[in-house]
Amino acid sequence: MNHVIELEGVAKRYDSARAPVLGPLTLGVTRGEALAVTGPSGSGKSTLLNLVAGLDRPTDGAVIVAGRRIDRLSEHALARFRRAHIGMAFQFFNLLDDLSVTDNIQLPARLTGTGRRAAAARADELMEMLGIQKHARAYPGRLSGGERQRVGFARALINRPALLLADEPTGALDTASGHDVRDLLMDLHRGGQTIVLVTHDLALAEACASRTIHLVDGHLAPDSSAQAVR
Repeated sequence: MNHVIELEGVAKRYDSARAPVLGPLTLGVTRGEALAVTGPSGSGKSTLLNLVAGLDRPTDGAVIVAGRRIDRLSEHALARFRRAHIGMAFQFFNLLDDLSVTDNIQLPARLTGTGRRAAAARADELMEMLGIQKHARAYPGRLSGGERQRVGFARALINRPALLLADEPTGALDTASGHDVRDLLMDLHRGGQTIVLVTHDLALAEACASRTIHLVDGHLAPDSSAQAVR
């Protein structure tokens, strides 16, 4: 089976004297799947996302993304891998206020060595797809929350990542903007994008995900259908 993510016996401890905040956990996510991760605050959702993104390293186990065991990469190699293969959309957007919309979107491509013309063409393609072309020269502070989140998704997709991670992407939005982001995630999933979505919003998970897992105290709840790695 073609996995984009393979977690093999992964556990994370921040204090060796205490139980892991996550795991041990074995989980696979296949290419083109949209996985929603739900659970109460403190259940391990953010830890799971950070391990998959390579922003944190497991205490035990292996984290394999797009065929690479990322927990063994150096910090430099990990940063390069993340820019090329993983797109991230955040709850609070994390846009650079002193860069225009188009420059924010192009930044990850430029960091991977993509030429200016090619990066601009890809940014134009994404802005048109996401309906934000008219804001290309605007600055993030002039946009609504929903528009800024669309810029964040365009930036996350600029390098055509194997994996899109979305961390509470509707958490800072009003209802109408949240519905726009829901529709966008649904469109991306229908287009074959592999997605891991962390959310407290069960309606969002139901609408956007092909599978949902529920974490409680760092472990999969009994009714979660985690797909074993094969």
